[in-house]
Amino acid sequence: MLEMTREEFEELVGEALDRIPPELTRLMDNVAIFVEDEPDPSDPDLLGLYEGTPLTERGEWYAGVLPDRISIYRNPTLRMCDTREDVIAEVEVTVVHEVAHHFGIDDARLHALGYA
Repeated sequence: MLEMTREEFEELVGEALDRIPPELTRLMDNVAIFVEDEPDPSDPDLLGLYEGTPLTERGEWYAGVLPDRISIYRNPTLRMCDTREDVIAEVEVTVVHEVAHHFGIDDARLHALGYA
């Protein structure tokens, strides 16, 4: 497995978030992003996970709820990548993929756009 400290990985996640256009990040609402070492053991290869109510599904009832949660998983990413450059690219794809879910974009559309 490729070696990278948690701090280095968190920095890559932050850089990937910084590359999302500001006009989109301004629209992000009530969402928190976390770096975790491992996903649930039932899906050990999962690179990222969005949990919450996408912006497109929020209605008048949406108030006083806990923030949506985006988790980016460090160890599965490091296990699948061979180089630091691979990690940088994979983190960017994973971050964009999970943020897109926050905007209500489903997996089929993300795959069509190249964010598998």
